[in-house]
Amino acid sequence: MTNKLWHERAAVLEMDGRAFINGQRVNAISGATFECISPIDGRKLADVARCDSGDVDAAVTAARAAFEDRRWAAKSPAERKRIMGKFADLILAHADELALLETLDMGKPIKYSLSVDVPAVARCIRWYGEAIDKVYDEIAPTPDSTLALITREPVGVVAAIVPWNYPMIMAAWKIAPSLVVGNSVILKPSEKSPLTALRLADIALEAGIPPGVFNVIPGYGREAGSALGLHMDIDCIGFTGSTAIGKQITQYAGQSNLKRVWTELGGKSPNIVFADCPDLDAAVRAAIDNIFFNQGESCNAPSRLYVEASVKDAFMEKALALMPSYQPGDPLDPATTMGAIVDRIQLNSVLGFIESGKAEGANVLTGGNQARLETGGCYVEPTIFDHVNAGMKIAREEIFGPVLSVFSFTEVDEVIREANATAYGLHAGVWTVDIRKAHYVSRALRVGTVHVNQYGDDDITVPFGGYKQSGNGRDKSLHAFDKYTELKTIWIKIT
Repeated sequence: MTNKLWHERAAVLEMDGRAFINGQRVNAISGATFECISPIDGRKLADVARCDSGDVDAAVTAARAAFEDRRWAAKSPAERKRIMGKFADLILAHADELALLETLDMGKPIKYSLSVDVPAVARCIRWYGEAIDKVYDEIAPTPDSTLALITREPVGVVAAIVPWNYPMIMAAWKIAPSLVVGNSVILKPSEKSPLTALRLADIALEAGIPPGVFNVIPGYGREAGSALGLHMDIDCIGFTGSTAIGKQITQYAGQSNLKRVWTELGGKSPNIVFADCPDLDAAVRAAIDNIFFNQGESCNAPSRLYVEASVKDAFMEKALALMPSYQPGDPLDPATTMGAIVDRIQLNSVLGFIESGKAEGANVLTGGNQARLETGGCYVEPTIFDHVNAGMKIAREEIFGPVLSVFSFTEVDEVIREANATAYGLHAGVWTVDIRKAHYVSRALRVGTVHVNQYGDDDITVPFGGYKQSGNGRDKSLHAFDKYTELKTIWIKIT
């Protein structure tokens, strides 16, 4: 579809900002709304229900009733599998609509919303549906006089609180494993990008997920989010977002009913390129692709680049040659590879980090400015800093924007120490032809995922999560079931 056709479709696309509770679209009880603004050009997309504690109560009541009467949990695994498969099929059937909503709401290029986000969501929903009738319970090795069964049961009512950078994908990672094991779910999308979450609820109902089982509560974190964290009848929270808010959600759980909280938080991922890198061009392309993909608004973005001193000049020459391909453009143009920052608050935050880097003495190799001011949207040039030291703000804090900090090193243990010298521990990259070095460095890095001679390869079959203040628990893979199920032991005396 051409740039012109996407704009034409955007002009007539209907957007419903009402909440989704107990199988129905509803206004916030208070009647309050907030404006959903597109970062592409600053225009209003929709008035969205500004839900608060009253709406959360209504959603929890609906979710609890659905869980207790087992309208979903009592369905056989094969039946839940069938419905989740239909859910995935309908997502693909609505691919253009969902991709357009995602791009208008969040600012990412339409080419990626359509080719990456929508297919990933459908695959996630389908994969967990396919998995559920292939996961077995256990029988413990007890004496013949007893039988000990170890079973998994749904935890109950799950609140899924997701961020604005991958609204559909982050939602799918949480709702798919939660739903397929029999839980009821309340999804709280970010107020910055709520539209696809609300549309997914419509599609889930059409697929056959019963009313009350899947609810969506848009609103601000300080209102709807805190109400979910403090609610006494929510059994579990799956949260993806900033480390600061993750700490607040964990505190809310302690202040209320000690609900379990699973967090996937920030990152400041190191990408380490050794002089014996097997393909320097591939390493350059991966480093640039992954820091500027999604406008740098990715928790696992390789924002700290460590290049061995003997190849650093050659590496950076190649990197700078790629930059013309990464300039921000119209997100509705299929040729655009970098779109808009999600809103003006985040735009100003990114620009503030860039100014701090300049003030602290880092050298701007490229970028460093706001872009496309004439559009009324939120755009930043892809920015690379050299001569960065570990004490600088741009080296320590998560920027969540298209900003790369470059370092050089000479010794293996030196770069391991520098890479680990952060509060975060999400992802890392290692580039070397030496398998012994690759293994040594990978084992030494305190992160949840290490990419070796690539960066960004991904699949629903592998876990995603981090060490330290990058969170606890894992999204994706069969390991996600650990978060949304209870283990029960049943002892039976036989003789």
